[in-house]
Amino acid sequence: MSLLFVFIDGVGVGKKSEENPLATKNLKSFSYFTEADGLHDGIRPVIQKDKLYLPIDANLDVEGLPQSGTGQATLFSGQNASKIAGKHFGPFPYSTTKFLLEEVSLFHQAKQEGLSPHFLNAYPDIFFKKSAQRNRWTCTTLMTKASGIKLNRLEDVLKEKALTAEIIQNAWRESLNLDVPEITPEDASMRALNSLKEFDLVLYEYYLTDKMGHQMDRKKTDIILTILDRFLFHMIQNMSKSDTLVITSDHGNIEDLSIKTHTRNPVPLFVKGDAEPFKNASSILDITPAILDSLKKDKE
Repeated sequence: MSLLFVFIDGVGVGKKSEENPLATKNLKSFSYFTEADGLHDGIRPVIQKDKLYLPIDANLDVEGLPQSGTGQATLFSGQNASKIAGKHFGPFPYSTTKFLLEEVSLFHQAKQEGLSPHFLNAYPDIFFKKSAQRNRWTCTTLMTKASGIKLNRLEDVLKEKALTAEIIQNAWRESLNLDVPEITPEDASMRALNSLKEFDLVLYEYYLTDKMGHQMDRKKTDIILTILDRFLFHMIQNMSKSDTLVITSDHGNIEDLSIKTHTRNPVPLFVKGDAEPFKNASSILDITPAILDSLKKDKE
């Protein structure tokens, strides 16, 4: 059994309204988990042996709007980064919480258990150049580097062993002038599923949801959500029965396009496969422990 962890930035459980692009049955992936019309706060939790939907807390008993730096450090360690920092902070890791990603992250803990973790995202050369110059890495890249795992580059995309952040590879060609083919969301989904044949734990990060929430552009939002939905729904339909899919977020944002800030809404937790370790999750603090429990259980 392997586990695919899809982290979607900036997705909360908001009210059912015209300003919530997630509250629609057109999103087949979210509707699969909620057994309702997309994702909104009028939907009850779904707790089954092999499928789960829960709204979970991302505020972490800290005032203010949750941010990516502390939210992701919490999500990827199981420790309350916002409490450690004394505030919500983002988008990059906060100085006093970097140790969570550098020493005790999900990837570190997985390796200690004899498991093989892998980060599926690839980054262009310009990302490495700027990050090294500033010594400023994102939460996921810092965790990956610190755990001794190779970060993917252009060659890994061309070998069909990695995915770009926007799923279909169009931005690398159109914005960076890199010679990469555009692929379908379904192609990208199969690339993610195929990686589970090589690794015990695979992480993929999607950030455009948070970006669109800040831009408050409904037309662009609907475009990226359609791509994401096709990617996830194909995954749901084609994943092995022995594998587990976990989807969650770090804070709310895109569920309310009437504002350009993050929200204090809960975030969704979706699980297909081994849902048992996740059924008592109440906040993003519980994700790393539940993932490790699921993977360790399979080794026993």
